[in-house]
Amino acid sequence: MVAHLLQLKLTLVGNGLRRSVWQTVGLVIAATYALGAAASAVAGLVALSVADAAVIRTVLVLAGSLLVLGWWIIPLLAIGVDATSDPARFVTFAIPRRELLTGLALSGVVGIPGVMTAVVVLASALAWWRHPVAALVALPCAVLALATCVVGARATTAALASIVGRRRHREVVAVVTIIPLMLFGLVFAGAAQGIESGRQALPDLAAVTGWTPWGAVWAIPADVAAGTWGSAGAEALIALGTFAVLVALWDRSLGRALVTPASSGRARAKARERGLGAFGWLPATPTGVVVARRLTYWLRDPRYAKAFVVTPVIPVMLYFSSRGTGGVVLLLAGPVVGLLTGWIISADVAGTAFWTHVAAPIGGRVDRTGRVVAAGVVSLSITLLIVVASVAMTGQWDVLPALAGASVGLLLTALGGASVVSARVVYQVPRPGDDPFVSEQGASMAGCVSQLAGLGAVMGLSLPELALAGIAVGTGSVLLGVIALAVGVALGSVLLVVGIRLGSRALDRNAPELLATMVSSG
Repeated sequence: MVAHLLQLKLTLVGNGLRRSVWQTVGLVIAATYALGAAASAVAGLVALSVADAAVIRTVLVLAGSLLVLGWWIIPLLAIGVDATSDPARFVTFAIPRRELLTGLALSGVVGIPGVMTAVVVLASALAWWRHPVAALVALPCAVLALATCVVGARATTAALASIVGRRRHREVVAVVTIIPLMLFGLVFAGAAQGIESGRQALPDLAAVTGWTPWGAVWAIPADVAAGTWGSAGAEALIALGTFAVLVALWDRSLGRALVTPASSGRARAKARERGLGAFGWLPATPTGVVVARRLTYWLRDPRYAKAFVVTPVIPVMLYFSSRGTGGVVLLLAGPVVGLLTGWIISADVAGTAFWTHVAAPIGGRVDRTGRVVAAGVVSLSITLLIVVASVAMTGQWDVLPALAGASVGLLLTALGGASVVSARVVYQVPRPGDDPFVSEQGASMAGCVSQLAGLGAVMGLSLPELALAGIAVGTGSVLLGVIALAVGVALGSVLLVVGIRLGSRALDRNAPELLATMVSSG
């Protein structure tokens, strides 16, 4: 049965690759990066082996602890979680739980993250080659560390499945996850400075971490090399005990999930009287209904929460990046926000709910116009607010017309370009109620290519107002700023109308095929 589960995982991976050439290309690119990272890590471990035993201990304990904690915590944030081996899929099969546990654990290693982790963890024994006894001990410790990573990831997700599945949790995760990711550069720079200034404290930190559930397994070879067998034995008990607790926790949680599968947030949600909302005050026309529906999604769908989260973070990033530049970099916040918030509808069709528009049938012009109006109401408000805020923070009110022209021009052009791209290229996105950052099994590399090409085209079409705005900001000319504003609004409006028309024609012609492609990729 264990071999059958592994074969099933490999079959699912192979089927996904045969489904799309672009998915194969994406896997090759990811594998190439992973191979390079693994090779660099192995080379670093070999270079580390010539250092003192205390230095080796500090590096391996701290780095290994971060690796274990990453495997335990990241799945809770649902970033790229593997759903092909979801225990809920095995509810109707009478598979012995022990064999199911073993099979699911081994299948967790199948994949780029698992293989890369296995290579790096097993290679950690190379750091101790100058200490033969420690090297012999390090190899089984590496196997235990890999098992702790994989089983820990399964145990935490299974134990907290009822919490992770709630919509409120997903919305909080959307905020908690995306902000550190966007601020990664600033956080990394600050952490690097902190590590540099506190380098003397790292050995003490490693000594403490070596007695924790996630660090004990990495400290065992170091104590063996130092000849402190008592400490090594105590750490071995902690490491084995941690693994045993994780297995027991996973076994209990898996048994509960197989007997009483958790219902989805949609099934648990009770009907509540909310009124008609946007449907009540917008006109009862096809276009009005589409606008009301999209506005409702903007307010209630957690997948759109990232748009609201990203926009305040962009000025913060640019603010810290603008130090020493007189605030010039901060002025880019408005145009960047305009581009991103306008482009967000490029994935509006990438969802199975699109079938309602195909079955209605709703004409392409109604669909495109309704989506643009709904997104434009939200995006224009946010963009103008960011423009005014960035100008107020720098005190350069004379550049307000130029920035408004560049930002509004980019926004309108992005809305028009997104109307064309979403009518020609579709790919599967998280379903309603799912985490906004989960990668679907059938996600296509073609979607990434179309997104990059579309954004490049939007930037190229917006060059007139961008050039005028840049010259106006550089020279301080208010007149050029007013001209940039007029050009941005006029040219952006024309491109928006053209984009809606082209997208409408493409949607009228290809709507059934787009729906079939999108569904087959899910």
